[in-house]
Amino acid sequence: MTNQRVLTALTLVNLGIMAFLVLGRGRTVEASGQLPVLRGSGLEIVDAQGKVRAMIAVLPAGPGRRADGTLVNGGKIAPETVLLRLIRPDGRPSVKIATSEEGSGLTLSGGIDPSYIVLNSNGGDPEITVTNKDDKVKTIKP
Repeated sequence: MTNQRVLTALTLVNLGIMAFLVLGRGRTVEASGQLPVLRGSGLEIVDAQGKVRAMIAVLPAGPGRRADGTLVNGGKIAPETVLLRLIRPDGRPSVKIATSEEGSGLTLSGGIDPSYIVLNSNGGDPEITVTNKDDKVKTIKP
């Protein structure tokens, strides 16, 4: 008789918990207050294979370097720069947007060929440079 009372009590408790959980899920969830801000010094977005496909970074001031480590612009110190890169599956950046205190630039690369367009506005001298797959270059300045 005592076992039956204990089992009945446990069954009622379980039914109460189940009802609470089922009824609690029916309510809609709403954001309250201000949305939080995501802060960091960089952001990388990766694909299913773990390859970086997009990145935003703040690059510190210093001598500009190519991927192979060689200096660009004669070793001139580049200012702090904010850079957005959209990267193809083969790892090459196809879209780059950069800004610093000296100016801003946008680079759009072609497919597997070396064609690209560069819009650059540094130091008050804007220019557009177009390079085709045969390495012919045309620069447009005002």
